[in-house]
Amino acid sequence: MDFKVDLDRCENFGDVFEVVKKAVEKVLGRRRAGLMLVLADLPMNVGAFHGVGSNAIVMNRRLLDAVVSNNESKREVNSFVFSILLHEYLHSLGYIEEQEVRPLVIHISRQVFGEDHPTTKISLEGPMSLLPRIGLHYVPDNEREVQIVDDFDRSSIGYIS
Repeated sequence: MDFKVDLDRCENFGDVFEVVKKAVEKVLGRRRAGLMLVLADLPMNVGAFHGVGSNAIVMNRRLLDAVVSNNESKREVNSFVFSILLHEYLHSLGYIEEQEVRPLVIHISRQVFGEDHPTTKISLEGPMSLLPRIGLHYVPDNEREVQIVDDFDRSSIGYIS
C-alpha cells in the first residue's frame, strides 16, 4: 500500500479516514469501527476532540476552513485532515493521554509517509504550521450549526441500510 498516493487521491473525510485506519492498523495493529465525524465551530486553538466513551470525533470547522482557504495544495489539506483524524482516532482506541498520543501521531506519520511529507511536518509542528498568518483568536463572522458528516466510517456500514 502506498499511503502517499492513497492520501493524495482522497476526495472527502471518509476517504481520508480509511487511510487513517489502514495506517494505524499497519503500525499498531489496532482498529475499530462505528465512529462519526461532526464539524463544529470551535476556538482556533482546538483542532478536534473525542469524548471518552463516545463514538464521535468533533473537528473544528473554523480551523479546517482556514486551512482550506490558505492552502492551494490538496496534499496539505488532506495531510491536515489526516493528522487531526489520526490524533482523535487514537483517542478513540483508548490512548487517552496527550503525552502518549502526540508521539504516536509522529511515529505513525513517519512510518507511513516518511520524514519529508506534509503529514509528518504537521504532526511535528502542529496544524498552525499551515497557518502562519492566522492567529489563534481568528473568529469568522457567523456561527454555524454543527454538521454530521455522511459516509464517514465506512467500516461501520453493515447489511442494514
